[in-house]
Amino acid sequence: MPPLKRFLFPSFSTKHHHYDHLGFIGFMIILILLFPTLTDAECHPDDQDSLLAFANNLPNLNWSASVDCCSWGGISCDDKGYRVIRLSIPERGLGGAIHSSLQNLTSLSFLNLSYNFLSGPLPNGLFSYFNSLHTVDLSYNRLSGFLPDTLPSTLRLINFSSNLFSGTIQTDSLRLLQSLIALNVRNNSFTGSIPPSICSTSPALMILDFSFNELTENIPKEFGACSNLQVLSLGYNSLTGQIPTDINGALSLQQLLLPENSLTGQIGDSISGLTNLKSLVLFGNMLSGSIPHNIGKLSLLEKLELHINRFNGTLPLSLMNCTKLKLLNLRGNSLGGRLSDFDFSNFSQLTIVDLSGNQFTGVLPKTLFSCRSLIAIRLATNKLEGEISPDILELPSLSFLSLSNNSFTNIIQAFSLLSSHKKLTTLLLSKNFYNEILPAAEISGFQNLRIMGLGGCKLSGQIPIWLMSLVKLEAIDLSQNNINGIIPGWLHTLPNLFYLDLSNNFLSGGFPVELTRLRAFTSPQVLYHTELPIFVAPRMLLIYSMPTISSPPFPLHCT
Repeated sequence: MPPLKRFLFPSFSTKHHHYDHLGFIGFMIILILLFPTLTDAECHPDDQDSLLAFANNLPNLNWSASVDCCSWGGISCDDKGYRVIRLSIPERGLGGAIHSSLQNLTSLSFLNLSYNFLSGPLPNGLFSYFNSLHTVDLSYNRLSGFLPDTLPSTLRLINFSSNLFSGTIQTDSLRLLQSLIALNVRNNSFTGSIPPSICSTSPALMILDFSFNELTENIPKEFGACSNLQVLSLGYNSLTGQIPTDINGALSLQQLLLPENSLTGQIGDSISGLTNLKSLVLFGNMLSGSIPHNIGKLSLLEKLELHINRFNGTLPLSLMNCTKLKLLNLRGNSLGGRLSDFDFSNFSQLTIVDLSGNQFTGVLPKTLFSCRSLIAIRLATNKLEGEISPDILELPSLSFLSLSNNSFTNIIQAFSLLSSHKKLTTLLLSKNFYNEILPAAEISGFQNLRIMGLGGCKLSGQIPIWLMSLVKLEAIDLSQNNINGIIPGWLHTLPNLFYLDLSNNFLSGGFPVELTRLRAFTSPQVLYHTELPIFVAPRMLLIYSMPTISSPPFPLHCT
């Protein structure tokens, strides 16, 4: 189960990245939750009996028959016949099956049982008698079985996410939902295809989240008829085929989230018609061709995530028009061209850029350093060269820098500059500075550096004593170099160090007994969380590494 989140429709959140549509959802929830309540009403006896039957095996509710049910926690009644209209008991630690007596609450309009431990299938006919129900939230439980055959036509918001539901999503289950605004069934085990008629039966639909299931076949072209759809999230399934061009008819679309499927073909220039788009997230597919040359028409775009595909060509110059861009991730494609030919200076809000694993050439673009909001840069595994420019000091918030596996030179200047970055926590420069000398002169700064990667550079010299001043260091990779001399015992004085890789060097002498005091021998430390994930290549057996780390977080040539 994913981490708990306190809202009706959880945002699309994974170990990769976050997709936030809470502002929009929050507005709807505020409108829906404005119910009249009566603390002095007398609960209808039929409703009280039904609630007591529901709570019979749920001691955490502490409902008492001697107290009027309209005053019970989580219960709201109307002001006419004192019928229960709202049952909201999330995060109460409730377990077991849902009792069928709930279906007797015929005036219920709002039902929220989320973030509990309820299990088993839904009672047969649970929703058959609800004539006013517009919101149901059963998310983050352990409910199983199939979706109900029929759902009340009054429903506007449905959240069945993060359960154990399975089977197919039948068109018949949704055909009556003409008022439906949002449907969230993410993180279940639904199979089969996506119902193609969902927008024709629910023309008001604004949010659709089918992500993290086992859905197959093509994305229905009928999504182009979803004139009100703002969020379409179909990621982490097994969808195939191309992104239908008809989808570009959904002109209200703000988030198109289709990652980690098996989609093929090109994006197509017609996507530029989705001018309200803020998030275009297509990573982890088999998409090919070039990035649309007119992508700059998506002027509201904030997140562009196309990594791990098969795109080629250059960065389209029109992308410079996407001035609201905050996240740009094109990692793991076959893009190329001189990176300095692209002008980054319009991206004043850009915080993360990842162009690693491509074929970009030339020097570091000077315009990149005008993006003052940048906190993370990864340009590893390209064909870049030259020296690290002093302009990099223009990035006051830079925390993560990975330039590994390029052909940069002048390590002494690089360290002299980068040590001045007060917020820098991760520095990965492996496989650069070939055959240069590891800086021996005192390096001051790096006061917040936690991860340092200099593997595979063929650097000569000895382990520099200035490392002793980097008291926040947690992991150091100096493998695959030409370092000589002894392993200094003073390394144990680094209070947070738990991973040290000195393999494949020319070190002499024994293993200092002082290093047995390192945290790696005494505590199961977890690597510091970084702004971007750290990738590692398959490696040989370590010569000097901490034996308590079963899966080294920082092996050879990290990027």
